[in-house]
Amino acid sequence: MAIIITDECINCGACEPECPNNAIYEGGIEWAISDGNTVTGAYLLMDGQTIDAKQKNKPISDDFYFIVPDKCTECVGFHEEPQCAAVCPVDCCIPDVLYQESKEELLKKKANLHL
Repeated sequence: MAIIITDECINCGACEPECPNNAIYEGGIEWAISDGNTVTGAYLLMDGQTIDAKQKNKPISDDFYFIVPDKCTECVGFHEEPQCAAVCPVDCCIPDVLYQESKEELLKKKANLHL
């Protein structure tokens, strides 16, 4: 499952540079699948929608840092634990129960993001 940042976030920004997938954004910032990687062309999102990887999308939160579920792999294939949660001083990076994925699914997502 992906990680979510709760509204307890203090906007310290400690999590953002730790994400190997560039899945974490400051509140109010538009995001794209291609941010921080080499993905180009059509990209299939978890909800079945296909978008252009370079398409800018609306922020998930305007008020605090957020994680794009389609880019979050819980650091599987990179680290032993989600690095955002490891560095968060207020423990607001928690598993997102809306996005439950197996280790194999997370590794596949990682491979799709890091061609």
